[in-house]
Amino acid sequence: MTIHIEDLKFQCIIGILDFERVKPQDVIVNANIEYDDANGFINYADIVQIIKKTVIKSEFLLIEDALKEINLKLLKDYKAIKNIYLKITKPSILPDCKVSVSDYSNSQS
Repeated sequence: MTIHIEDLKFQCIIGILDFERVKPQDVIVNANIEYDDANGFINYADIVQIIKKTVIKSEFLLIEDALKEINLKLLKDYKAIKNIYLKITKPSILPDCKVSVSDYSNSQS
């Protein structure tokens, strides 16, 4: 089974620029989480809350660090997860584009 979370949008402090450390900005998270459903299901609402809580609480300097932390938390909390693809987008940081960083992790990493 695969959980797809598309365009999860919320505000947080994330980034290294001075103004990013003062005022929350929009981020958009997309995730594909492949898991073994032999022992039941994974509640996607719980996954959404973990993602939001992790990013909002930690006020990361780098998107890369946020991705790593979310991956570690999900793989630790849900042994059934086989693979995770995460992408975090900052839609308003540059005037002429959206910027994103993505990561792919699996339970064997």
